[in-house]
Amino acid sequence: MTTTINIPRLDLQDYTQGSPEQKKKFSDAIGQAYKDTGFVSITNHGMTQELMNELYTEVKKFFDLSETTKLKYQIPGLAGQRGYTSKGTEKAKDAKTPDLKEFWQSGQVVTDNDPIKDQYPDNIEVKELPRFNTVTREVYQRLEQAGKHLLRAIALYLGLPENYFDNKVHNGNSILRAIHYFPIENPEDLPADAVRAGAHEDINLITLLIGASADGLEILTRDEQWFPVKANADDIVVNVGDMLQRLTNNRLKSTTHRVVNPPRELMKTSRYSVPFFLHPISSMDLSCLDLCIDKDHPKAYQDITAGEYLDERLLEIGLKK
Repeated sequence: MTTTINIPRLDLQDYTQGSPEQKKKFSDAIGQAYKDTGFVSITNHGMTQELMNELYTEVKKFFDLSETTKLKYQIPGLAGQRGYTSKGTEKAKDAKTPDLKEFWQSGQVVTDNDPIKDQYPDNIEVKELPRFNTVTREVYQRLEQAGKHLLRAIALYLGLPENYFDNKVHNGNSILRAIHYFPIENPEDLPADAVRAGAHEDINLITLLIGASADGLEILTRDEQWFPVKANADDIVVNVGDMLQRLTNNRLKSTTHRVVNPPRELMKTSRYSVPFFLHPISSMDLSCLDLCIDKDHPKAYQDITAGEYLDERLLEIGLKK
């Protein structure tokens, strides 16, 4: 039997520029999808195709740099939260073998004298690629803005004030990650469980993923079947992270997903992917919302802040020691 799941394609302008009826329809649709599967595909998200193309051009240029050059940008003590993270470092929670990838991360730039600036390390500039720095910064800002609109729609679906998340994600600890799933010259030499990205759930509130350069993303359906996710080239795919699942006491689902290895004949090719992990400020209380708790849905999680939860998870996936 073919598995069918609800991954609707939604137009963000219906929410940002639409009538009250269009806004409600968008909010209901995204909420229902996040209740069912945790994923939606979004169009008219504020990113032009030209910007997305240039992003992937610059990302490829970075990962094409020599290992010696890239390692200059791997900064000890930052748990991979800024700069370069080399191959063999990150693994999925509970996995024994690291993912087959390397990546780059950029974070928040505080411009309004908010004292939270002292909590964040500076972003790392790639001296060899000035456009890489400019383009990744612009992409960060546009995806952050789109994410704020999506959280407003989610808040309305949950019965919260529309701006519930605004002050919690303003100058939040969000991360833009550029990933290179590198070619495998001798796949027969790999451990049996080595994959590009092991099955996992994201840590944050929501993740906004710019269309990857190749297939491979799969999600685990409610009936325990792996389902390949394919989006239009100019769309972004947006999924729920564990922080939002905790906050809503499992009402919204943080869906397990993975990136599988390509067919053997394509193992010597690269795959690139750029997700934006929308995080709140570290002090945000992730305690389950009262409106998501009742006798049929008792409180499922202990109280914790976003910062405490992030530290826990970074330890689990091997980025923090």
